[in-house]
Amino acid sequence: MKAVIALTCGCSSEEGRYYVREAYVRCIEAAGGIPLLVPPLEDQGDIQHLLRSVDGVLLPGGVDIDPIHFGEEPMEGLGTIEPHWDRLELAAARFALASDLPILGICRGVQVLNVAAGGSLYQDIASQTKGKCLQHSQKAPRWYATHSIKIEPNSLLGEMLGTKTARVNSHHHQAVKIPAPGFKVTAASADGIIECIESEKHRFACGVQWHPELMVEHYPEQMEIFRRFVRCAEGVK
Repeated sequence: MKAVIALTCGCSSEEGRYYVREAYVRCIEAAGGIPLLVPPLEDQGDIQHLLRSVDGVLLPGGVDIDPIHFGEEPMEGLGTIEPHWDRLELAAARFALASDLPILGICRGVQVLNVAAGGSLYQDIASQTKGKCLQHSQKAPRWYATHSIKIEPNSLLGEMLGTKTARVNSHHHQAVKIPAPGFKVTAASADGIIECIESEKHRFACGVQWHPELMVEHYPEQMEIFRRFVRCAEGVK
């Protein structure tokens, strides 16, 4: 049986629309899964009811996360936030972790995963590190790998990419600051910004700060992240 993957949708309150990038859908399909788009729902019980019928959860990229969720006031560098989007994804992440449902977070998604599990974020990397950081909002084409990361040995990410170093794209100004309890850092960039976290107790709870869905055409090894995730989800039921 193919794994059904809940793919959370972003939202724009001002424009009155839900959305998700096609690349996420195509990568889930190419990995052998069936994507199920999940919009922000008002009833938290409905979110849980829906998630009981799927085999995995993918949290995609998107806007900033409201710092209220990790106990901070908004700083000057904070960007756009969407409360309904936060509520959906934090609920989905917490349900997945509590149920040991495979979960993959990408860019904003790794940040949501970390906050849901009790970690914190940089609201704005450049201002909070006093500018001592790489260019994490690249000016190159979105698919292009602009900086390197160092991958920890004996990590899930190392297994998936088959290497101790990799080059990745970068489209973010927030990042994991303090990893959540039970999660370990398995990749970082040269400036120390966390690029991957993995749970030490779940079958698959992993988040990456870059966008592998935009890289797979030019860097096919990135597809293994989706394949491993979907394969793990296939074993849920």
